Amino acid sequence: MLTTVIAAVASIVAGIFLGKILFAKNTQKLEDEAIAKAADIVKNAEVQAENIKKDRILEAKEKFLKLRSEFEEDSNKKKQILIQNEQKLKERERTIQQSQEQSKRLESELNAQRQSLTAKEENLRRKTEDVEKKREEAEKMHASQVSQLEKIAGLSADEARQQLVDALRGEAETKASSIIKNTIEEAKLTATKEAKKVVIETIQRTAAENAIENCVSVFNIESDDVKGKIIGREGRNIRALEAATGVEFIVDDTPEAIIISGFDPVRREVARLSLHRLVQDGRIHPARIEEVVAKTKKNIEEEVIEIGERTVIDLGIHGLHPELIKMVGRMRFRSSYGQNLLQHSREVAKLAATMAAELGLNAKLAKRAGLLHDIGKVWPEEAELPHAILGMQLAEKYKENAEVCNAIGAHHDEIEMTSMISPIIQVCDAISGSRPGARREMMESYMRRLKELEDMATSFSGVQKCYAIQAGRELRVLVDSENVSDEKASMLSYDISQKIEKEMQYPGQIKVTVIREMRAVNYAK
Repeated sequence: MLTTVIAAVASIVAGIFLGKILFAKNTQKLEDEAIAKAADIVKNAEVQAENIKKDRILEAKEKFLKLRSEFEEDSNKKKQILIQNEQKLKERERTIQQSQEQSKRLESELNAQRQSLTAKEENLRRKTEDVEKKREEAEKMHASQVSQLEKIAGLSADEARQQLVDALRGEAETKASSIIKNTIEEAKLTATKEAKKVVIETIQRTAAENAIENCVSVFNIESDDVKGKIIGREGRNIRALEAATGVEFIVDDTPEAIIISGFDPVRREVARLSLHRLVQDGRIHPARIEEVVAKTKKNIEEEVIEIGERTVIDLGIHGLHPELIKMVGRMRFRSSYGQNLLQHSREVAKLAATMAAELGLNAKLAKRAGLLHDIGKVWPEEAELPHAILGMQLAEKYKENAEVCNAIGAHHDEIEMTSMISPIIQVCDAISGSRPGARREMMESYMRRLKELEDMATSFSGVQKCYAIQAGRELRVLVDSENVSDEKASMLSYDISQKIEKEMQYPGQIKVTVIREMRAVNYAK
């Protein structure tokens, strides 16, 4: 038992000893590995530090070289500026020196001229004294001669003068009446000749186009497939287009084209631009059509202002009131006897300016009056006054020159002419309108008939909009669905057709179509 215990104790002691030896070896091994890792880390750190040091040195050198080059460049610029300033100073000194020399030379010349003037003044004073003495001597001699003649004739000088005047008066009156008569006849012939010369030269110096407005616009499309989209299911799109724009869209077999028909050029332009936007967008349905037409109408109003501003700039007219500029822009979409109103007014302005310049009058006022002479035709509200009187009142309202106002009001002889510009405007208006092919009477009467047709239908109660389409063969009437029932719509169509039969003259027949559309609108919030 004791032996076993001793052996166990010995084993324990030996195990403890061996464990210490093994622990020491492991500890030494770990220590050696740590020392090696530390050395590697230190070596890597030294290498990285060396690289960073080199990079920093290179960066510092590059920065130094850059700053040095910038400094040298800045120095060179400053040197150049200094050299230029020195050259300028030298030039200024040279200029000042030359001016000083010139001033000295001028001063010497001035002194010489002063001396010469002094001598001339003295000479003139002496001559004046001599002339005065001779004049006194001549007066004394004349008085003595008159007294001698009075003694010889037995008459005083006043009596002799009166007798001579009475004797010559009759003869002078006879000759004067003959001269006056010949002068008047010669003046009439010369005036007619000169007037023809001025008018001919004015016409020859003004180039003008003789284009006549049409009632049809052509909208070109890329392919005939677009026609189906424009027509829509069961024709709802084209009906919405015609209802919103008030013109007729003719979609037939014409390849790659749609005809837009309407007597009002503003409506045709709105329809053309709206159709162009819809085709480009691709979304064609009634709600989208109404939105695009509303936006296009707003854009047309902006375009009207732009056209007016461009026109007055082209003609060199300044200080025109914005409302008058807007009316000038509206002329682009109006016609008079088939002649575009803006083109006609521009032509009258140029003709009037040329003619006024030939006659020595104010060409700018004449040009201003020529441009504005027909603004009464584009006044948007209904007026019972002639367009010349209305245009004159508008010009007076916007503080135009009195001569311009009179020329506008008198160009159709509705008021008396009070300035020389007024007959010029009247003549130029006649010249512009009487050019071969410039106007067409039938166009104006046709447009007036269509306008009267629309106004007649609009006068009925419950009518919202009215459009004359198909060259006046159809009248399309849009009514308020809340105030007009289906039965009343039928009766309204009959009443309008009866009124047209009684009050208007027209070829063929006119179809009256009353459209009543019911819309129910609510909003989800």
